[in-house]
Amino acid sequence: MALKFDTGFDPLYGQGVSVAPDIQRITARNPSPFTFHGTNSYIVGRDTLAVIDPGPDDEAHLQTLLEVIAGRPVSHIFVSHTHRDHSPLAARLKQRTGAPVLAEGPHRPARPLHVGETNALDASADMAFVPDIALSDGEVVD
Repeated sequence: MALKFDTGFDPLYGQGVSVAPDIQRITARNPSPFTFHGTNSYIVGRDTLAVIDPGPDDEAHLQTLLEVIAGRPVSHIFVSHTHRDHSPLAARLKQRTGAPVLAEGPHRPARPLHVGETNALDASADMAFVPDIALSDGEVVD
């Protein structure tokens, strides 16, 4: 039996989409084989908000996030990982909201490289990302 992949997702670019009570999804217009229709950012809360994965450094996506935030206070910006489609907008969103950025830490390889090995996927990494608060000591565990 073949798997059926449902590609009927409508990203509704430029607006927040309610996915659960007090959770809005905002999809960046960066479709690719890695992001499907685009990277999803989430705004959680009603009166005071948190933003999860602010997204790529894209002006239209920043403006949509700010429209959905609608002047409400943002207490935290959380970054799940340091790929260029998830973390680069964190710094600009922090400037606009004053919220601290929390993440596992700055970008690092998932594991130590072996002698002579290179990481071709580092091109997708946000090497400049540094959170205000690191939630890990950054130790790589094999």
